[in-house]
Amino acid sequence: MLSRRPDSIVPHMSIFAKAFRQRAAIPFAVGAAAVAASYYYSSVVKNETLKTFKGDDTWVDLPISKIESVSHDTKKFTFKLPTDDQVTGLETASALMAKFVTPKGSNVVRPYTPVSDVHTKGYFELVIKHYDGGKMTEHLHSLKPEDTVSFKGPILKWKWTPNMFDSITLLGAGTGITPLYQLLHHITANPDDKTKIHLLYGNKTPNDILIKDLLDEVQAKHPDQVKITYFVDKPSGSYKGEEGFITKEYLEKNIPKPSEKTQLFVCGPPPFMNAYSGPKVSPKDQGELTGILKELGYDQKQVFKF
Repeated sequence: MLSRRPDSIVPHMSIFAKAFRQRAAIPFAVGAAAVAASYYYSSVVKNETLKTFKGDDTWVDLPISKIESVSHDTKKFTFKLPTDDQVTGLETASALMAKFVTPKGSNVVRPYTPVSDVHTKGYFELVIKHYDGGKMTEHLHSLKPEDTVSFKGPILKWKWTPNMFDSITLLGAGTGITPLYQLLHHITANPDDKTKIHLLYGNKTPNDILIKDLLDEVQAKHPDQVKITYFVDKPSGSYKGEEGFITKEYLEKNIPKPSEKTQLFVCGPPPFMNAYSGPKVSPKDQGELTGILKELGYDQKQVFKF
């Protein structure tokens, strides 16, 4: 015959069980909170885009993953970022500084504007024209895939805000197209930015027109927003565009008149800058506005020199 436990024991056992459950619940609650906090933190970190360049003056060595010929004297270099989920950290419009050290130990530093989208992950692209006697371009054109180049930045040139002007004019020549294209691409990639854009781009021959495929693609996708006019000194083949220089008369008839609702951006080799806007004194000093744009009535604030 089984014996029965005294009733007096039951209340004590009940109290003990209740206390045990309460004590057990405490570490469980703390553990659950810790897990939740850990999950939240890791999610935030995971969702935050990593930037290779943070503007902290740190040089980063990056390998070349691909080199492509763009024209007889121009190549497109693809540089691989440290990880596939990183972006450069550039915003429109900004550039990177590239550096190499000569055999004698001297630093050669030049600014370059990527033609790849600023949001591209894992890599960026530079289009670089070879100039005879140019220390940096001769060095870069001598490199091969897996070679590395040092970069730092970003160097902010102009902080673009959507719809800050009704229209803008981009005036460029040669490799001066790269910052202008960055601006053009950025604006048209934003469906909420309705800024009208007229790009006038001058070169010696049709074969010298850089990233023409990218430019034509933008114009084809945004015919009501973008107008691109090419100018070459020596037309040939199936070239469609203007012949000769971008004249004062052409600008007077085809771009918006000076006003607060429009802005001009200029970039090109020194002779081009001298003719249209005057040179830039330094990265932080735009210098006096001179040349054709001054003659057309634009003032210092209405013209930005890349």
